[in-house]
Amino acid sequence: MEIGAITQYIDVAQVTLYVFWVFFAILIFYIRLEDRREGYPLEADGSGAFNKDAWLFVPPAKTFLLPHGHGEVSVPDDKRDNRDRPVPGEKIANFEGAPYVPTAENPMLSSIGPGSWAERSDTVDLTHEGAAKIVPMRIDKDWAIAEGDTDPKGMRVVGCDLVVGGTVVDAWIDRSEQMMRYLEIETEVGAAPRRVLVPMNFTVMRNTREREKIFYVHAITGEQFADVPAIASDSQITLLEEDKVTAYYGAGLLYATPARQEPLA
Repeated sequence: MEIGAITQYIDVAQVTLYVFWVFFAILIFYIRLEDRREGYPLEADGSGAFNKDAWLFVPPAKTFLLPHGHGEVSVPDDKRDNRDRPVPGEKIANFEGAPYVPTAENPMLSSIGPGSWAERSDTVDLTHEGAAKIVPMRIDKDWAIAEGDTDPKGMRVVGCDLVVGGTVVDAWIDRSEQMMRYLEIETEVGAAPRRVLVPMNFTVMRNTREREKIFYVHAITGEQFADVPAIASDSQITLLEEDKVTAYYGAGLLYATPARQEPLA
């Protein structure tokens, strides 16, 4: 027999190859288990029954310690969003996976389609040092608009129909990323004025014919600024509130006007 041969038909290289195959198969199975910690076990769209393969392909619960004393969380769990938050809509057809159509008076608050929001933690996102990450500039004097840049305060905000929704009263900054996250505006629509947030990535700065600088928001109409989800504090925003506010504007891209739900041609 040649060097490395264990028997006349098996050698060390062959055994090493088989060991690698077994190791790689176990590794893939382990990785596929770990990526099922959120959103699993799957649930049938019609019956609501759990995936029958959950006993094999869904891993046992693992507990994670959250930073800044926010406790701990175990995943996967059997918590289902629809138990406490029924879908405010109806299917367009009776088959598995059929899309939902909102039935609420304001579909942009229904958390359907582009307006979906996740059940994130209702706690403030914190910096590494434990301070609130996103705050209005009025409470952090270390931040200011750079000389030569446009100060957004006092600028009007208009919707896709060019109706003025409100006036900017402050900007909210991200202390970690060092950027503006939201504009805080005081509305001029609805039953009474209120303070609401507009995500910066939904705004475009434009000049009117009179050379006035304004913020244009294509996602919603001017009147719809009155229904932007409120936040509990005037100096910080929670992760859950961020999702709800952003989802409102995302929903407007489809539901702000009836024409947006129709074919382009």
